[in-house]
Amino acid sequence: MKEELFPHTPDDFHNNGNAILILGIGNYLMGDEGVGVHFVNTLDESEFPKNITFMDGGTGGFLLIPYLESHPVAIIVDATMDGKEAGTVSLLTPKFSNDFPLSLSGHNFGLKDMVEILTMFERMPDIYLYTVSIDNMDPMVTELSPKVQASLAVVKDKVLQLIEELNIKNTILVE
Repeated sequence: MKEELFPHTPDDFHNNGNAILILGIGNYLMGDEGVGVHFVNTLDESEFPKNITFMDGGTGGFLLIPYLESHPVAIIVDATMDGKEAGTVSLLTPKFSNDFPLSLSGHNFGLKDMVEILTMFERMPDIYLYTVSIDNMDPMVTELSPKVQASLAVVKDKVLQLIEELNIKNTILVE
């Protein structure tokens, strides 16, 4: 067994004893760029299986690493400026930082940086990244555009379907 330079044991503080993390990230004060935060904050947790951690990651950057490394599965929702029509929902399953789109919305310390750190320490969860295409970032706007707002229901349906598929494959057991 390989000795870890910086040993880590997932703890109940960071995972609440749960196997799946649903993480919404983005800047709430930048219009559509905050779609991940809006997504998590509008969820009715009672519609989901138990044993899931729901988290508004905002622009938390490296402070989110302990939460990601403490869950075997992370379902992340974030905005991207990829040239697709606003509100388009895409699923990526990145394994390395290069697998993330170049146009992922700009946070001071982004997902790509977190993945580099988690990969370096061999603590990468299985990541399912739902991106929502946006046209622009509007400073000091807290509402979503109509197309991006409508995408929240699509993302929710896709996340629920993914969780069901993970349970069927016995990859993750949730109640």
